[in-house]
Amino acid sequence: MSEVLPLLLRAARGESVERPPVWMMRQAGRYMKIYRDLRDRYPSFRERSENPDLSYEISMQPFNAFHPDGVILFSDILTPLPGMGINFDIIESKGPIIQEPIRELKQVKELRELEPKETMPFVGEVLGRLRQSVGNQAAVLGFVGAPWTLAAYVVEGKSSKNYAVIKAMAFQQPEVLHELLDHFAVSIAKYLRYQIDSGAQVVQMFDSWAGQLSPIDYDTFAAPYQKKVVDLVKASHKETPVILYISGSAGVLERMGQTGVDFVSLDWTVDMADGCARLSENIGVQGNVDPGLLFGTPKAIKSRIVDTVLKAKGRKHILNLGHGILPGTPEENAKVFFEAGKNVNELIASRN
Repeated sequence: MSEVLPLLLRAARGESVERPPVWMMRQAGRYMKIYRDLRDRYPSFRERSENPDLSYEISMQPFNAFHPDGVILFSDILTPLPGMGINFDIIESKGPIIQEPIRELKQVKELRELEPKETMPFVGEVLGRLRQSVGNQAAVLGFVGAPWTLAAYVVEGKSSKNYAVIKAMAFQQPEVLHELLDHFAVSIAKYLRYQIDSGAQVVQMFDSWAGQLSPIDYDTFAAPYQKKVVDLVKASHKETPVILYISGSAGVLERMGQTGVDFVSLDWTVDMADGCARLSENIGVQGNVDPGLLFGTPKAIKSRIVDTVLKAKGRKHILNLGHGILPGTPEENAKVFFEAGKNVNELIASRN
């Protein structure tokens, strides 16, 4: 008898599945008491994400509690930066701080090519342990930040509200920015291949800040480098599904679908039916329940899940939130979300 692969992996490959698989962006993290207790003992985010024992433990916390169909590596999109010569820290409640922001071509030229196995062996170790632990009960997910978003962080030097520094670079020194974006695209593709070789079965690319670009600038500074990452990964790992997520992506959905990815992850500002209509039929959809709904009643959560799944019917669909789960979300409501997702066929039948 042949081995049954994880539901999420089968769905992501476009196979016919009994129900949409369900997981949550940021499912390991602050809304869980067990995580907050661990954070109190280990206050440094980089220690939590770069110590393989801690990263593994945190990655497994939501699986042990809720048994989602996907287990995602606990890490950060900035984790590969030190391997390229860019140091950073993450300050609680303030976010990432880049110690020496990149503003000149000379700095870009001095960046090192990423060698993930040498500079981030902990990532490979955690992914391997996750695969061993969950077997075929869940798919193991890896992830990276896309070139534009990484560039935004290292050029701005921190989180930003208006992205003035990187946009000034884009429109005054585009050659500097393109060189930086290309460096990141090659390095990120190498990092994704390393994650897949280490145990990741499905991977997601976050271009969190690309939603701040106008469509014409998305076509110039984001999409070509997303596509370069995907093309390089697919050249060696054709069978591994790639998901692309952008927050605030309503204006560029069709463009996202043209980057070579297998799935587009919709945020909650787009109606699922509209999103499906705007994307080519061969592109899967992930999402897109409003994370704020998880502060509501179990009835409201179940009703929205049914609505989302019905609107995506006939498409490759992975049930998820439209953004990461919010801090302060009641854990019992996260449990409702996962259980409703796993029992969605019964919920649909009871509604009819």
